[in-house]
Amino acid sequence: MRAFAHLLDRLSLTSSRNAKLRLVHDYLAAAPDPERGFALASLTGDLTFHAAKPAMIRKLVEARMDPVLFGWSYNYVGDLAETASLVWPARFGVNAPAPTLPEVVDALRTTARADIPALVEGWLDTLDAEGRWAMLKLITGELRVGLSARLAKTAAASLGADYGHEVLASDVEEVWHGLEPPYVELFAWLEGRGERPSAEAPGRFRPMMLSQPIDEAVDFARLEASAYAAEWKWDGIRVQAIREGGVARLYSRTGDEISGAFPDLMEALDFEGVLDGELLVLRDHRVAPFGDLQQRLNRKAVTAKVAGAYPVAIRAYDILSDAGEDVRGLTWAERRARLEALVGAHGGARLDLSPLVPFDSWAELAAIRTNPPEGDAQAAEGVMLKRLDSPYEGGRPKGPWFKWKRDAFLVDAVMMYAQRGHGRRSSFYSDYTFGVWADGALTPVGKAYSGYTDQELKRLDKFVRDHTTERFGPVRAVRADRGFGLVLEVAFEGLQRSTRHKSGVAMRFPRINRIRWDKPAAEADEIGALEMLLRAMEEGRAPD
Repeated sequence: MRAFAHLLDRLSLTSSRNAKLRLVHDYLAAAPDPERGFALASLTGDLTFHAAKPAMIRKLVEARMDPVLFGWSYNYVGDLAETASLVWPARFGVNAPAPTLPEVVDALRTTARADIPALVEGWLDTLDAEGRWAMLKLITGELRVGLSARLAKTAAASLGADYGHEVLASDVEEVWHGLEPPYVELFAWLEGRGERPSAEAPGRFRPMMLSQPIDEAVDFARLEASAYAAEWKWDGIRVQAIREGGVARLYSRTGDEISGAFPDLMEALDFEGVLDGELLVLRDHRVAPFGDLQQRLNRKAVTAKVAGAYPVAIRAYDILSDAGEDVRGLTWAERRARLEALVGAHGGARLDLSPLVPFDSWAELAAIRTNPPEGDAQAAEGVMLKRLDSPYEGGRPKGPWFKWKRDAFLVDAVMMYAQRGHGRRSSFYSDYTFGVWADGALTPVGKAYSGYTDQELKRLDKFVRDHTTERFGPVRAVRADRGFGLVLEVAFEGLQRSTRHKSGVAMRFPRINRIRWDKPAAEADEIGALEMLLRAMEEGRAPD
């Protein structure tokens, strides 16, 4: 457990991608089986324990110390695992050996739910502060060490080079869904001690190909427009739909199976192959707002009423397997022809084809992107550029695919409330609720916690502390009226109706674009501007 705890601690303090890769590589190379396998499963999010919840940890700590003092500590630190690990008062005389990582995993899997609190309490007594922190992170599944599942798999793949054979992250992802922690057969293959694990199981997830954001100032000068095709980038969730060998599955972009949440869709798909596309709510082949799709997401069970009101479908982008033939090595143009044939034969209300955007020059495409034609194109997030000769490669290769998202919407809003952040921001008021004017008063329309520099954060934090008018637990109300207030220029990707927000609207992906120290609060935007934008989006037309 000590080595795993040290790894998490180093990762949380390291910002460099390459340094994180080296840290994970060195740990996996030195740690024995099965410890490293469980560590890798934890880093990739594939190790979960349903019996150990944050509320249980809080109760354990509050049984050992004053609950009010713990609440203050938690509010200051901002992270439950870190707070508990620092304040935990161990019992005098405890000298049992600290548990190893495999012992923790095995015990959590086999111990009855009612006995879990006593088990965790004993571990907290035997571990040091760093070990307690790592153990609590592990059992709650909230590592938050700045490492994606893809990066962890990349680090694992790099072990192959130590033993004289190159293994790519996409190679690991190809076999990943046929493996179970602690991945003994995976490490045997990476270290040249065993055969490559089989990737031939029907219904397996294939690594998805991702795009790079276009750099308008650099990329267009070196790219030939004739070498690329363009299609709309739809505002849904990216999925991989599979029907092969009698197995039908639906995966998210990260490889999580979500078939059970969309039984109506899975029953309607009758092709034989693997498709890459966008999950959308479609009514008469027209794209509905993202808010409609949200009514279907994160549901454990789907009623007939909900399924009928929000009919989901797949708008296909690409094809990975066609009637049992792996076509990822074909060019995009060849795969597109295969995709058109498959959708032509099996398409319908639940499956259609993402249309191409004809263009002859980058200037023409820029004009189309800025002013998309009426209809579905108005619901698109922007355009995708795909090189005609590109194979389908898992990961995010530089050059074959680019995304050119539409310009973000902007609104000038007034800061109303502030709250401390988490982790390194736990000492700063870094999360801001902002509002616009409605009938002479401010109404909240969103919350943002990104888009500013560290220096700007320090100034924002001072502004909050200097102009606090009321406190509501961890939240501070900031002075905001016609005569005084801080205006934030907020960028966001879209709007949707919401019954949970007083304003009736909710923003998608809001972030601080600019801090308007120069603008009077009275000149911030009115709610009418957002309502006009929302109506335009719902009607499938460009905003005025």
